[in-house]
Amino acid sequence: MTLPRWTTLSLAALAIVISLYALGAILVASSDRSITAFQGQATSPGVVAIFGASGTAGDGILKSVLADNTIDRVVVITRRSTPRIKQGIASGKVEMIQHLDYTDYADLLPQLSTVETVYWAIGISALGVDRETYGRIHVDFPMAFVRAWESVAEPDDLVFQFISSSDISEDSTTMWVQEKIRAEQSLFAFAQGRRLRVIAHRPDYIGPTAEEAHLGQHILYGFFRPVGAAVKATEIGKAMLELSARGAAIANGYKVPTPDIILYSNAYDQRQPGGG
Repeated sequence: MTLPRWTTLSLAALAIVISLYALGAILVASSDRSITAFQGQATSPGVVAIFGASGTAGDGILKSVLADNTIDRVVVITRRSTPRIKQGIASGKVEMIQHLDYTDYADLLPQLSTVETVYWAIGISALGVDRETYGRIHVDFPMAFVRAWESVAEPDDLVFQFISSSDISEDSTTMWVQEKIRAEQSLFAFAQGRRLRVIAHRPDYIGPTAEEAHLGQHILYGFFRPVGAAVKATEIGKAMLELSARGAAIANGYKVPTPDIILYSNAYDQRQPGGG
């Protein structure tokens, strides 16, 4: 029996996709990618600020920070509260500041003065968003913040870790990629020669925390993880904490793709009591 042409083509395309997926999974499983082993005394941020803690990535970052016993105080700047933020407030570890205008931080300057490390997870999907709006959120918001923060912060070494997006190419003609590149370049350039170091995390698909994920997100994470294209939100938080611990060894302009986020997260786990 001869199959219709479109059926044959569809099956051939499916076979190619499955083969490529299997090859990708094999390459990830056999990868010998590594990061430099941690040396010396860990540096613990005195006061951490988290922006975007009400979102998918920010919730995971906050969860990891709350579980870290070396961090005593977390300032959460947000438009709205969440169960995780409320949990942090109840523990006495989190101070929540409700803030609406992310281009103006004048009212926050007193609280920002003692912050030495910032984990930034503010962002939106590019779907249905024009360039001006997307650029304002991903470029103007963080740039306005680092300018205000650097002008009042008391610590000598400031670290701004933010979520960019996947391993983006500077040659891309896609709007959101161009704006993400512009954000990275603007932040890196501003920090150059100052007491500020900026680190860009470039995750692919971000899996929400267990408390927040729905079935579809579990399925997407399960599909992308074997081929190295997914990371848990909590892993981003642990990677940020690990990079903070490494202090000045991590230079301004450092970029962290998904595989390295996972490696830094694992390195963080290994440093914890009982982590091996």
